[in-house]
Amino acid sequence: MAEITVAVVQTQPQLGDLEANLYQMAEIVERICTQEDTDLILFPELATTGVENGVGFNRLAERIPGHQFNVLATRAADYATHIIFGLPTKEKVESIFYNAAVVIGPDGELLGEYRKVHLKGEEKLSFRAGYRFPVFDTALGTLGVLVGWDLAFPEAARSLVLQGAEILCVPAAYEEPYVEEWRAFTVARAVENGAFLLAANRVGVEPSRQYFGESVIVGPDGALISSLRGPEEDPPTPGYAFAHIDTDAVRRYREEMQIIMSRSPASYGPIVRKY
Repeated sequence: MAEITVAVVQTQPQLGDLEANLYQMAEIVERICTQEDTDLILFPELATTGVENGVGFNRLAERIPGHQFNVLATRAADYATHIIFGLPTKEKVESIFYNAAVVIGPDGELLGEYRKVHLKGEEKLSFRAGYRFPVFDTALGTLGVLVGWDLAFPEAARSLVLQGAEILCVPAAYEEPYVEEWRAFTVARAVENGAFLLAANRVGVEPSRQYFGESVIVGPDGALISSLRGPEEDPPTPGYAFAHIDTDAVRRYREEMQIIMSRSPASYGPIVRKY
């Protein structure tokens, strides 16, 4: 597939209020798809719940498919679009929770779930880490999903690309003061893999965190195609940004730069050592 239309959304979730957040997200999908025929919509990390819920995730986490999934799946089917969003999920064992993202197809079907591998700080008290980097074959091309801090690890994005990912989707909840890291990682993960990167970062304030947004769409050459960056003095606000992307650009860039073909895996042994 060649040209598609994608959108990144930065929301301000209400902490612990599932219904308010789901209503807001469903309304945004309707607004985006009414404004433009959109093939893929990406929401932030833990978009349905907020981040600092602690033991509240016992109540908020759901098995997939569940209520949170079904609300957005209905919207995806209504507008024949793909939707990716972050939410807390759980296993059949009630005490095992994941910081996850789900991929919904244009018929409202579940295309898959990704569970965040790299947990940071207090996240480890609420969630169990995932351990796989699956890719999702869609009508738009092959998608890979990373969540939040996964973005800081080049091995994660490269693992997806080596399985065929052409578009990297990053639901995130990056907070102050890590703006410069966010800017560097979003560009680096795209250009070092010759892949499109969509990164949806939330805004707003929670008890101990302030989120800065700066959601972006980056091309395989590292060019910033679209963003929600405002003037430095302005507080970040909810919103969304569109881009028309040509997925054939991934093949062209990789052929030109030989970024994948020129790898030397035999030299990379230290990467898989624990310490």
